[in-house]
Amino acid sequence: MTGRVLADDRRVDVALSEQTRVEISRQKERYPSARSAILPALWAVQHELGYLAPAGMEEVARILDLAPSEVQAVATFYSMYFQKPGGRHTVMVCVNVACALRGADDVVAYLERALGCPSGRTTADGMFTWQSTIECLGACGYAPMMQVDHRFYENLTPAKIDAILDRVAGEAGDDGHATMQAVAMPKAPPSVAPPPAEAEGPPSDARMPGTVKGESVPGQKRRRRGRPEGNDL
Repeated sequence: MTGRVLADDRRVDVALSEQTRVEISRQKERYPSARSAILPALWAVQHELGYLAPAGMEEVARILDLAPSEVQAVATFYSMYFQKPGGRHTVMVCVNVACALRGADDVVAYLERALGCPSGRTTADGMFTWQSTIECLGACGYAPMMQVDHRFYENLTPAKIDAILDRVAGEAGDDGHATMQAVAMPKAPPSVAPPPAEAEGPPSDARMPGTVKGESVPGQKRRRRGRPEGNDL
């Protein structure tokens, strides 16, 4: 699929890779109704292109045998689908009630100063597009938090934010949109045996697969004993 779409007032060519088209077809076969495959199909497009180009949405509609309007309606309903090209990495800050009570507004203000652009914009070097969102990102117990590409970062402080941005910007070749097959369709975590009956409290991080201290994968809750760290924003 090749299309002409408007981006930053210029006409540019976009094309979905064969790998992405195969992934969309695979999702179509996975569900009894093609409409159920719209969400993962759009994720596949966004993971490759970084946003939902109109031509990409048209290709999703073609592969799923749906009207383009059906695909566009879904794409424009959810705030996590992007309608315009952005930076190499995407930063989303949750400002819903739990995060707001724990200093989300201060995180937003600090990011605006650190990145040199307001929410919804891209940094001058094209490295980060960031935005605050009122939608809950599902890490209320570890607020304030933000999502960078496909990872959660929690209990944020100015020092943590600086370290996260420096590390992400310095990771050569770690493009949040270039490895669609690796992250677009997260695999279910391996089953974990429940703790023995005599154990007290929730499972520790050591018994939770796929967790990294200070980070978590969207959709995968981390559990800790004790109270979450405070923040000094």
